[in-house]
Amino acid sequence: MDRVVSDTEGQPSSNPTEVFDRLGSGPQGLSSTQVAERLARTGYNVLEEHRVSPLVKFLGYFWGPIPWMIEVAAILSATLQHWADLVIILVLLVFNAAVGFYQEYNAGNAIEQLRKSLALRARARRDDKWQEVPARELVPGDVVRLRLGDIIPADIVLFDGDYLSVDQSALTGESLPVQREVGQAVYSGSAVKQGEMLGVVTATGANTYFGKTAKLVDTAKTVSHFQHAVLTIGDYLIYITLGLIGLLVVVMLYRQQPLLELVQFALILTVAAIPVAMPAVLSVTMAVGAVVLSHMKAIVARLESIEEMAGMDILCSDKTGTLTKNALTLGDPVSEKGLAAQDLVLAAALASRTDGGDAIDQAVVNGLSDPSRLQAFALDHFTPFDPVQKRSEARVHDSAHGERFSVTKGAPQVILDLSAPDAAARERIESQVDDFAERGYRTLGVARSDDGEHWSFLGLLPLYDPPRDDAAQTIEQAEAHGVKVKMITGDNRAIARETATHLNLGHNILPASALKTGEQAEPRDIARDVEVADGFAEVFPEHKFSIVQALQSRNHLVGMTGDGVNDAPALKQADVGIAVSGATDAARAAADLVLTAPGLSVIVSAVEEARRIFERMNSYAIYRITETIRIMIFIVLAMLVYDFYPITAIMIILLALLNDLPIMTIAADNTWLDPRPVRWNMRRVLTIATVLGGVGVIETFGLLVIAESWLKVGHAQLQSIIFLKLVVAGHLTLFVARTRRPFFTKPYPAAKLLTAVVSTQVLAAMIVGFGWFVPAIPWRYVGFVWAYALVWILIEDAAKLMVYRHLDFGARRHHRFLSFVRRSLFEHERDDRH
Repeated sequence: MDRVVSDTEGQPSSNPTEVFDRLGSGPQGLSSTQVAERLARTGYNVLEEHRVSPLVKFLGYFWGPIPWMIEVAAILSATLQHWADLVIILVLLVFNAAVGFYQEYNAGNAIEQLRKSLALRARARRDDKWQEVPARELVPGDVVRLRLGDIIPADIVLFDGDYLSVDQSALTGESLPVQREVGQAVYSGSAVKQGEMLGVVTATGANTYFGKTAKLVDTAKTVSHFQHAVLTIGDYLIYITLGLIGLLVVVMLYRQQPLLELVQFALILTVAAIPVAMPAVLSVTMAVGAVVLSHMKAIVARLESIEEMAGMDILCSDKTGTLTKNALTLGDPVSEKGLAAQDLVLAAALASRTDGGDAIDQAVVNGLSDPSRLQAFALDHFTPFDPVQKRSEARVHDSAHGERFSVTKGAPQVILDLSAPDAAARERIESQVDDFAERGYRTLGVARSDDGEHWSFLGLLPLYDPPRDDAAQTIEQAEAHGVKVKMITGDNRAIARETATHLNLGHNILPASALKTGEQAEPRDIARDVEVADGFAEVFPEHKFSIVQALQSRNHLVGMTGDGVNDAPALKQADVGIAVSGATDAARAAADLVLTAPGLSVIVSAVEEARRIFERMNSYAIYRITETIRIMIFIVLAMLVYDFYPITAIMIILLALLNDLPIMTIAADNTWLDPRPVRWNMRRVLTIATVLGGVGVIETFGLLVIAESWLKVGHAQLQSIIFLKLVVAGHLTLFVARTRRPFFTKPYPAAKLLTAVVSTQVLAAMIVGFGWFVPAIPWRYVGFVWAYALVWILIEDAAKLMVYRHLDFGARRHHRFLSFVRRSLFEHERDDRH
């Protein structure tokens, strides 16, 4: 049971009647007209966000290290009166700003739409009936119902009900829940841990306790492992670039090159080599992936979690509603003392809420052959079910017979303890419960009391939640993707085994009590038990948290599903916290992924899409490192050997523009779907990129030698040939880098990527063929460059495949070695224990 801190003395109480009078409201709530009037007066129940003007945001793209270098290069071009260079440099500057602004704007809009779909909801009484409304539309005077799992949407004074246990650690830092009763206030942002009460809204938005005390600051975004790795690559490329530029400047100054021209060239070369498009590519790829996932009924609450989803290898899944239909149906009742079956169902229905949306209550009420029988009874008081008491209770008045009595339903053990039957009856009833459990039924006990103290056991109601039609197939698909599904349920072990058998999950179902804790076992023993289990039964929320930690200690990336407020710690701890369809506000707030459709199939689809996103980012990283190595080393080497600029400053700018255009479309590229979980492998990426970059340097330097020594072209045309070669080979290298297989096999490039590449290739050919901004070259040279590049792409692809084979062989050998070490250690530990 949760420890509850009661600070009634420290919490000022209000007279609900006075509060209603002050707010111009009452227990029946407000009308739609009153709500509209108050909404116009008070505004929406939200805290104002600090929004930056689009113009200011756009101008921000002209401020920073990269824009500064471009702007200095523009100033130098104007000083040297290189007007063509100046125009192209300004185009590059505006292009980078426009692309960055457009992509950030689109990504921001996409994420904003996703956040709106995660907006909190509230149950309010309006126009004399209960309605579910957006929490942002609450106004002072609204009457709302609060219950287990809700995030309190505004400042509220409670006026009806027994109590609420409220977690307000987000506001006060208190680590333990506090108890609230009639006349006391609860504050916006707190979470309901137990109980159910009615309250009246007293303050909304910025007027709430939270709104008055919170400072509006922008929360720093968490950088995922993958983003961190890619940004590290960016830093690495910057250091390489600056080192080579420094070497080039020193040598060329020694050779007495004009200082301003050298500085201009060095600045432009630095801009071209540094991955300017990297932030835009990252944001676009993540945002596009999030939008795709939203169409699959999976809303990404934290974009960075996409990487963890791609590497997830264990999924701990709830049973009810995820693996099963969550459509409980009533079986054949088992009555005591000759009670008619429908009378037993009626007693249980009286202890149920008909308007609460609870699945068990709904199944019981639906089991009545004549629901109108409920109308003969008046409800005096109702105590809802909570995880601690494990039963609900109602005091009712039978108007036809003038009787008042209490009825209760809940866990059979609890109802048996309450009614205390004799030993023989208890043994018989427990045997019936076990029999139902073995058949996969969940059982409710029902009891009645005429005086509220002495209870009489009435019978058992079996309930069955059948597996979802697609569950077994989805689990098979998940395991085919390298994701082991482990079932987690609060049901007893027999029910869990029955469900697991139907779903082919395995038979090793551990009760939560079997997870040794404290001094009973070493942590690695717990982790090993958890790792080999197929599922867990009789689980409480604290067990979920321990299960996740144990699996993570074994180097697993763990997904955890949950739907309740008590699941929030486990959802936070998991690498991928998944709030299932119908989850509470607290669970959705803690989750990385929020499902809006029932079942596991959505998660499998999300894993597939996350791995595709990962592959796109992996391809981009390889391509970007390759390009920097290829361009920087070649240019510096050519200048050191031949003592002339192999391409001009204006060509470098055009090259940067033509390279950045197609790479933006990689977010929509077709990718190979890895059948196993994927994680960032920096050694693999750097090795592949270095090999491709080295081949590119040899390839380009070879063309320089051929054109200068054999074709005997002048320096001006030689620069145009090298420029065209760098454009053509760069895009062909993208085709090589985007797949681990031969580049001409499936998956083929997406139409968007192919169109962008073809368009820029045609434009590059026209630039050198017609002499736009660069010296023109004969069309036969254009054809020769293309033929030369096509031959070398086959060499690059062969080198790539050879490196992948070498790396895969090394990885398999390393894996076999680690497996041998683990087996040896395990056998050594086992011998020590024996």
